Amino acid sequence: MTKIKFGTDGWRAIIAQDYTVENVMRVAEATAKWMKLNKMKKAVIGHDCRFGGEMFAETTARVLAAYNIRVHMAKGFVSTPMVSLGVVKTKSDIGIVITASHNPPSYNGFKLKSRVGGPMLPAQVQEIEDLIANKIKRTPLSLAHYMEAGKIKYVSLEDMYVEHAKKNFDLKLINKSNIGLAYDAMYGAGMNALARLIPDARMLHCDLNPGMHGQAPEPIYRNLTELSSVIKNDPSLKVGLANDGDADRIGLFDEDGNFVDSHHILLILLMYMYKYKGYRGKVAVTFSVTEKMTDMAEKFGLPTTVTKIGFKYLAEIMAEEDCIVAGEESGGLAVKGHIPERDGIWIGLVVLEYMAKTGKTLKELIKEVYDLVGSFSCDRYDLHVTEDKKQEVLQKCREQQYKSFGKYNVSKMESIDGFKFTFEKGKWVMFRASGTEPVLRVYSQGNSPEEAIAILDAAKATIL
Repeated sequence: MTKIKFGTDGWRAIIAQDYTVENVMRVAEATAKWMKLNKMKKAVIGHDCRFGGEMFAETTARVLAAYNIRVHMAKGFVSTPMVSLGVVKTKSDIGIVITASHNPPSYNGFKLKSRVGGPMLPAQVQEIEDLIANKIKRTPLSLAHYMEAGKIKYVSLEDMYVEHAKKNFDLKLINKSNIGLAYDAMYGAGMNALARLIPDARMLHCDLNPGMHGQAPEPIYRNLTELSSVIKNDPSLKVGLANDGDADRIGLFDEDGNFVDSHHILLILLMYMYKYKGYRGKVAVTFSVTEKMTDMAEKFGLPTTVTKIGFKYLAEIMAEEDCIVAGEESGGLAVKGHIPERDGIWIGLVVLEYMAKTGKTLKELIKEVYDLVGSFSCDRYDLHVTEDKKQEVLQKCREQQYKSFGKYNVSKMESIDGFKFTFEKGKWVMFRASGTEPVLRVYSQGNSPEEAIAILDAAKATIL
């Protein structure tokens, strides 16, 4: 029987290989048992646009209902933040999302959300994982049976989310500002909600396509060249927004079709939340985020915490402390005033509102950031290497065998999560094995896009 292991953000596996109805039932039963042990009674379940999402969500709901757990189930596909918000709105105990997020379309997954509307704590996820048995002990009855018994009912999580957004943003101002938005859903679950919130947006890849044309729905530049081209060829479009498969991550493009990475978006968010909205609180970022966030926080007199990689670590801080901004390099960002959850649509609306209120373009907002903390550029390679090679590189990092990468000499090494080698100020390279995919991630920061790539190339040549 397949050993099921939760990674950085849930359990993910290839559909029909390890991600099967039987294995989903095993995970669902472990979740139900854990809920019963903790005297929990209500759950929210949703799925994204991937193949079999509805079937796997219904399977999960039936297993929970067999353990007398009441289930609020989304009708149709929804984003992960919609499920997280739904947990809060329905006063449920947990949320379950059938999604593999940004992974290739051959994958599906199983995410767990807490009652506060964010990722479940790592220790709790581990407790559920430890309860996964080789075979389920309680075979569920049909969906119709549990619906007739009132144990499963459909709810509109999308309606809840849209109404919540309408109460928190000046959508009238945004929609009248003539910003000119192009939106790429990447065939993901954000398409319907975004169309309702910004009706005049130019929509790309917003049809239901579980195969996603074979493209992993990760909002990074190499996956979004069409969006970039659309903006470059239409002067009326001033900003591009993209979300991943379950719409909890974000990618942005400026009016020239240039990609704006999460490091820059985080700085823009902090500037807006502190300087323009007057918010205060802690800044929380993961280890792979630019240190410019710490620099800006210090200039604003705000405390900073750097965590391991994975939004669950940020969510834990947000649930316990007053955070103004939290985020990770991979596009998962959050702000004060919303649930402690990364949310690609929500963050997009924050940036659009910032632009609408100031009359500034995205390029002008970035210049404002550079005027305060200096310019920089970050990039990333995902290296598909053998497991032996990956472990060899990580072991050499642990032993601090790398003293230089090409012409870049190491002055400091840190290992909060992965291994970051700092050169002169503002330049670094970092290695980390992915927690969700069989790749070795290599991150870099330089003073220009060309230098960031040069550092990556030097690092790749050194380790391979």
